[in-house]
Amino acid sequence: MTDKTMRTRPKVIVTRKLPDSIETRMAELFDVQLNLADKPMDQAALEDAARHADVLVPTVTDNINADVIKAGKNSLKLIANFGAGVNHIDVAAARGANITITNTPGVLTEDTADLAMALLLSVPRRIFEGEKILRAGDWSGWAPTFLMGHRIQGKRLGIIGMGRIGQAIAKRAKAFNIAVHYHKRNRLPVEIEGELEATYWDNLDEMLSRMDFVSVNCPLTEETHHLLGRERLKRLQPHAVLINTARGEIIDENALADLIEVGRIAGAGLDVFEEEPTINPKLLELENVVLLPHMGSATVEARVAMGEKVLINIRAFLDGHKSPDRVLPF
Repeated sequence: MTDKTMRTRPKVIVTRKLPDSIETRMAELFDVQLNLADKPMDQAALEDAARHADVLVPTVTDNINADVIKAGKNSLKLIANFGAGVNHIDVAAARGANITITNTPGVLTEDTADLAMALLLSVPRRIFEGEKILRAGDWSGWAPTFLMGHRIQGKRLGIIGMGRIGQAIAKRAKAFNIAVHYHKRNRLPVEIEGELEATYWDNLDEMLSRMDFVSVNCPLTEETHHLLGRERLKRLQPHAVLINTARGEIIDENALADLIEVGRIAGAGLDVFEEEPTINPKLLELENVVLLPHMGSATVEARVAMGEKVLINIRAFLDGHKSPDRVLPF
């Protein structure tokens, strides 16, 4: 790092508890401030961290807004995000303050795709409903019409956003003999489409009206906020199931709950929510909705790999090299 104001051992502040092996390595390399209690930082704490850090390591739960960026104007050089999405960071403000941003893409792909498929299986087969009945002691034995769901083989899956995770889901769906369809701003190369046996739809509304399952896998941007609003959700078939492992704000949760309640949509599997960690009470009342606590990348392997990417990005930046996962500058 050529900046003369940078300390010999740069100050790195981590906002949440990370895997022990990652924290230990950070302590060896940097003057690190860890959050061993794992208590989320409020706005004042984030601003104070930015004010004193050379490098800030936030997560998706941290609102790194313009005020946080402003607080770090005299010290903060790098925001090394622990996570792939950066919608919780004011990228424009960081650009104006000449602060570099990095993320951790790729390493959570397979785990998130696994969870999406688990949700896709759980909702139509009513797995969580059955588990609740069993634990409550309300099961009186096998019966021909008890908890009948629907098979997934031979159905159609529409994937919204066909990046790494979307393609990983497509590969899994193909193994279950599910026909893969997708909508994406830029169409995939023909060879990838052929490998996935995926059908492209330029018009999202037309795709939605023909699918049995829909999986949301696009990033959250101004354009995708409430991409699935009430009118668009109405295009889903009554037997359709909606899966979301991307970001909660992409779906209008109130509209989704209303449509499921009246039978216009069969159900949903959600790992993300609009107002995390607060869950829409309408969703909590629905039996045919599976709700998970944002655990798409919650494997030991993924979280350690994310931490290792953070370390690599910080070290490359401090050595004056281009960080491999740089989001900003573009």
